[in-house]
Amino acid sequence: MIKHIFLLFTFTLTLMAGVVKTPIIAIDTVNDFATIKVDNINVGVSGFIVHGLSKDNSTILKDAEVVSYNKVSKTATLKLSDFVQLKHDALPSGNWGVVVGDTAILAFGYSRALLIAPNEEVYYRVTRATSQVQWLHPDIFATLLSFKGHPTPQKEDFTAMSNETAVGLIFFYLNQNIFTVDAKSLKVINISEAKLKQDSLNLPFYTRVEEIDSGWWGSGTGDLDEYEPYYFELLIENNPENTVLQNLYSQFQSKR
Repeated sequence: MIKHIFLLFTFTLTLMAGVVKTPIIAIDTVNDFATIKVDNINVGVSGFIVHGLSKDNSTILKDAEVVSYNKVSKTATLKLSDFVQLKHDALPSGNWGVVVGDTAILAFGYSRALLIAPNEEVYYRVTRATSQVQWLHPDIFATLLSFKGHPTPQKEDFTAMSNETAVGLIFFYLNQNIFTVDAKSLKVINISEAKLKQDSLNLPFYTRVEEIDSGWWGSGTGDLDEYEPYYFELLIENNPENTVLQNLYSQFQSKR
């Protein structure tokens, strides 16, 4: 099974094909969309837009997420949004806008990942199956959740974690499957079977942090009661058109 998981990661990382750098060929400034040419890319892959200032200087203008891909024309449409990772009130900001010729950098940070696992055994069996991924320990994520008072992780928590740690991928182990997910968009990029024993369960996921502090009110402040149902529903909420994901969840529910 370790060999199987190793092949899974080899396939997944090959599928990602490293960081994608390509110029913007069209821009819709009204709706904040941009178009690029690329041989192959998955919907949901995120990144950012770089604008050249001079021969040796450039600046990041926008976050970007692939929202559609045309296999015939080999063009992808990117949805642009504010870039907040390096935001600092004491730093000056320019008035540059994204233009044709700027560079889209996608799948940045995909060599760094977080694994959401139900217990210690699954966590270590998966993470030790490959040296190609730099793993962020779930204790770090649990600590960030504690600062926010979110013992039940929200999409915004995964996005914030990605911004603060430069993690590009999240792997969710759910019902003997590994879901490869973009850390910012929470879009499922790949699904692979990985049958491992699951004798115990840690909530909200495996971590050595004994307790994640709760906030007073709002989403995420309550304790997580169930593992698979919650994370399946979180992924389905952010991947409403992914029928494979929905079918796997239906199969899981039918066995309960």
